[in-house]
Amino acid sequence: MDVNQLNCFISVAQTLNFSEAARRNYVSQSTVSRYISELEKEFGVQLFTRSHRDVIITHEGKALLPYALDVVNTLDKAKTVIKQMRDGSTGKLTIGYDVTSLSFPSKCLEDFSAQYPGISVELKPLDTADRSQAITGGEYDFCFMLRDMVPESSGIETLITHSEPLVFVYSKKSGSKSKKPAGFSDFGEKRLLLLSESVAPILYMEIMDLLRTFHTSPDEQIAYDDLTSLFLAISAGMGVSILPKSLAEFASPEHTVCRPIEDADTAMAYVMAWSKSISNPVAPRFIKTVKVYSRGDDNIYGI
Repeated sequence: MDVNQLNCFISVAQTLNFSEAARRNYVSQSTVSRYISELEKEFGVQLFTRSHRDVIITHEGKALLPYALDVVNTLDKAKTVIKQMRDGSTGKLTIGYDVTSLSFPSKCLEDFSAQYPGISVELKPLDTADRSQAITGGEYDFCFMLRDMVPESSGIETLITHSEPLVFVYSKKSGSKSKKPAGFSDFGEKRLLLLSESVAPILYMEIMDLLRTFHTSPDEQIAYDDLTSLFLAISAGMGVSILPKSLAEFASPEHTVCRPIEDADTAMAYVMAWSKSISNPVAPRFIKTVKVYSRGDDNIYGI
């Protein structure tokens, strides 16, 4: 049994006319007769009774008709879905992100979802334990992260999305509401609140290098494994943090104030990384959307 047989059966059942069924299906009348005979042989029943003047559908034919319609309609829907997936208008993307990459992918995803509402997007925190496997292993389609996090691999493609400065982040409750640039000399011996090295290793090392460069030694360092705890501590005035500007403004703009670091070039480059062997038909559309917002090294995001 194949869909051509079912289509011809449906046409005969609806028109009770073999020549009209042949015309609708762009085949000869003898082909329609052969298809009906093959179906009758397969089911072991007579589907139509025929005379020189009339075609009458049998009880068995009437019983088969709704099932034949369901099969053909289901196949048509499957063809449509497969075509849409092939064309990239429907499907699914899985996006990974490291803890410091929130604001940039957010605006890309907003635009992408508006353009392609038929494509679902799953967002997942990026597993930093095995970054090469995370990018090429199939768990994520695309990964947003700091450029220095990307492992060396010939199987990985990257797009530089933007470059972003670090800023001091204070609580508004602390009375320090100035947004003017500040140096490490202004930082003083305050308590420093950080994302832990295990969660944001590149950011953590960059901050440690800055502290060594400016011979700054905070009274105390407290590291947090999640953004919620970190921003709760900053907002409560428990200390000062150093974060990428867009992350600070994205996560807690109502409770914190950011001050640019004036005596150092703290720009950090971010990328979107993916496997060169990616086969998801939706992928080219997402890459195109991200490129609209990406300006490579010249895109100093958040300044």
